[in-house]
Amino acid sequence: MAKGSIGISKILLLPLLLLVLETTAFSENHQLKQQQQRRPRQYYRNAYATMMYMGTPRDYEFYVATRVMIRSLSRLHVAADLVVIASPDVPLRWVQTLEQEDGAKVVRVENLNNPYSNQNNFDKRFKLTLNKLYAWSLVDYDRVVMLDADNLFLRNADELFQCGQFCAAFINPCIFHTGLFVLQPSMEVFKDMLHELKIGRENPDGADQGFIGGYFPDLLDQPLFRAPPNGSKLNGTYRLPLGYQMDASYYYLRLHWSVPCGPNSVITFPGAPWLKPWYWWSWPVLPLGISWHAQRQQTLGYGPEMPVVLIQSLIYLGIIAMTRLARPNISKLCYRRSDKSITLIHTLLKMIAAWSIVAAYVVPFVLIPHTIHPLLGWSLYFLGTFALCFIAINALLLPMLPVLSLWLGFLGVLFVMAFPWYPNGVIRALSVFAYAFCAAPFAWLSLVKVMSSIQAAVEREAYFPKIG
Repeated sequence: MAKGSIGISKILLLPLLLLVLETTAFSENHQLKQQQQRRPRQYYRNAYATMMYMGTPRDYEFYVATRVMIRSLSRLHVAADLVVIASPDVPLRWVQTLEQEDGAKVVRVENLNNPYSNQNNFDKRFKLTLNKLYAWSLVDYDRVVMLDADNLFLRNADELFQCGQFCAAFINPCIFHTGLFVLQPSMEVFKDMLHELKIGRENPDGADQGFIGGYFPDLLDQPLFRAPPNGSKLNGTYRLPLGYQMDASYYYLRLHWSVPCGPNSVITFPGAPWLKPWYWWSWPVLPLGISWHAQRQQTLGYGPEMPVVLIQSLIYLGIIAMTRLARPNISKLCYRRSDKSITLIHTLLKMIAAWSIVAAYVVPFVLIPHTIHPLLGWSLYFLGTFALCFIAINALLLPMLPVLSLWLGFLGVLFVMAFPWYPNGVIRALSVFAYAFCAAPFAWLSLVKVMSSIQAAVEREAYFPKIG
C-alpha cells in the first residue's frame, strides 16, 4: 500500500508543480511586460462598457471575469474606451486595479432601486442588474457596446459602433439577449427609462433582460445589421447577427461553430451560474471553459491564486507523508467493555467511516480557489482527495482500492469528457453515459466491499480493542 501511495502521489505532484511554475512565471513576465509597455491614455468617441455591483456569492469571480474581458479587448487593439459602471460598494482596491493595471475607466453610480423585487418569480441575484441602464447616461460617447462579463471575444468587433440607436442579437427566437447590445447614449432616453421604472413598467423577470426587452418591443421586426463599408454610422434599430452573441450551448451539439449570418465574433455563456467558464470545475464538463482560461492565461495570469494552490499542495503532500510514516489507526485506541455502550460505539464507527470518505471528496473541492485553471484545479482536487482518503484507509483499516474506486472513476470520466476527437456533442454525451453505465457496477461493488470491511472489523473488534 505504501509503495502504491507514493507512486500515485508522485504522478499527481509532477503535473501540478509544472503547471504552478509555468503559470506563475507567465503571470510575472506578463505583468513586467505590461509595465514596460504602458503608454499615455487615449480617449475615443466610442466605448465598450460593462457593470460591476456587489451583493452576490460570486462577486470576486465576476470581478476576475470583468478583468479578463477588459484585457482581452485591449489585446485585440479595440479603438474604444473600456468603461466599468461600478456601484458604490465595489471595493476601492478593485477600482484602482481596473484603472491602473487594466486601463479601464471606472464610472461610479448609485444603485438603481428595483421595483420588481417583490415579484413571485424574482431572482435576488438580478436585483442590481438594472444598473445596466446607466449605459444610456454615458453621453460623452457616440456609441456604447454594453457587455456582460461572460462574453468571450474571438476577434475585434469595432464595426458594432457603426450600428444605430439600439441593436441586439436574438439567441432566443423571440427575445433578444442583453448580454451584448449597442446603444447611442441619450439623457432623454435614460430619464425616460427611470420614469418607466418609477411607474412600474411591466417586467416579466424583474431584471435588465425583461425591462430592456419591453422597452424595445419591435426589434424582431427590424432589419439585420450590416456594417457599411465606408465606416459611417447607421440610424435606427437593428438586429445583430447571431455571430455577435454565439450561445455556448450551440457549440456543445456539434463541438464546432457553425453560426450563419455574420462573423463569429463573440461567445456568450448564459447558462447555469455555477457553470460559468471561469470556474475550474466547468471544464471538461463544458468544453469551452478551457477557451476562456486560455484567454485568461494570455491576459491576466493566475498570480493571485497561486499562493493558495502552493500552500494546499504542500499540506496534502505533508498529510500523505505523515500518514505513511505514523500509520495512525483506530485500533491503537482501546476501551473498557460495556454492553450498554458497545452498540453505540459500533454505530458511531460506521458513521465516522462513511462520513470520512464523503469528506475526503468534498473538502478539497470547497477549498480550491474557484477561478484557478481547470488543469490546476483538478490536479489539486485529486491530490487532496487522495490525501484525505489515505487517512481514512489507514485510520479505519479500510481496503485501499475500493475506497479509491470513486477517485479512479472521477479521473476516468474526466478523460472521457476531455477526449478531443468526438465528431459531435451527441457522440460525446453517449460516451459519457456508456462510461457511467459500465462503471456503476464497479462503484456499487466497491461500496459493498467498504461496508463489509467496516462490519467485519466491528465484529472482530479490530476497532478499539477492549482491555477489560
